[in-house]
Amino acid sequence: MEVKIQLESDAQRLELFGQADLHLRRLRDTLGVKISARDGTVLVCGEASAVQTTADLIDRMQRRLIQRGRLSPGDVDELLSQTVHQVDRENSDVIEVYSHKGIIEPFTKGQLVYLQTMSRNDLTFCIGPAGTGKTYLAVAMAVSMLKRKHIRKIVLARPAVEAGERLGFLPGDLQAKVNPYLRPLFDSLEDMMDFGQMQKFMEMDIIEVIPLAFMRGRTLNEAVVICDEAQNTSRSQMLMFLTRLGRGSKMIITGDITQTDLAPGEKSGMVEAVETLRHIPSIGFVTLEKCDIVRHRLVHQIVQAYDEKKQKETGHR
Repeated sequence: MEVKIQLESDAQRLELFGQADLHLRRLRDTLGVKISARDGTVLVCGEASAVQTTADLIDRMQRRLIQRGRLSPGDVDELLSQTVHQVDRENSDVIEVYSHKGIIEPFTKGQLVYLQTMSRNDLTFCIGPAGTGKTYLAVAMAVSMLKRKHIRKIVLARPAVEAGERLGFLPGDLQAKVNPYLRPLFDSLEDMMDFGQMQKFMEMDIIEVIPLAFMRGRTLNEAVVICDEAQNTSRSQMLMFLTRLGRGSKMIITGDITQTDLAPGEKSGMVEAVETLRHIPSIGFVTLEKCDIVRHRLVHQIVQAYDEKKQKETGHR
């Protein structure tokens, strides 16, 4: 099969192809296709599926270059890693956000199922290893609903320190105490709206980023409420969080149950909640796997290596 791709900006060819065509050679070696370029056109030859994948990837490389003004070898490796488990973009859901990105879309079938589950249910549990987009996509869903005025408020919460949230032992005022533990949530927000807009929403109390303990006694109406790192909740904390759900609201609970900071012998509130609520049909449950990891390609290899080590240790007992 042979496909011709017309470049959107011939002036950016060097940046798109890489120094000495490094980026094109990376695609050729990884996907097993032949690539040549001439007069603003890229010609891709090979097996039909590989050619289609390459054409799709070059399109995404062009979009990233236009959006960010640069395209590094690391960007190409990241896009390649995502493409291995990429979903059909024509059939995938997309999320509208405030940032220059405009939209956020799932990169894997697992992420697509996650988005669809959040859309269909008022309460969703998502379990998965680091790098699978659990928190990022939950925040994106919340920001999208806020932009479309389907909700009036976003509340992002997570256990601040272990299960007991012993903030008093940390130096500084309250903001200084909790910021290190809430930083991942801020990072996700900053990728979906500019800092000034985020700050304005927080000053207006439209967006709250708070420790889980601060949610006690509240009822949250017309809001998206997210509990991140929920594997570190105790039974009582999880029950408290679940009962904050008000009318017109959506709740998303994310965590990696293989990485808990609870005291030995203490059961995760998230694990218990999933076991207890499985039979309720209007609650969504999603499990993301290692193949859904979309961070740097090394993250997948790191998770795999630790899983293999754990299996060997278990087998020797």
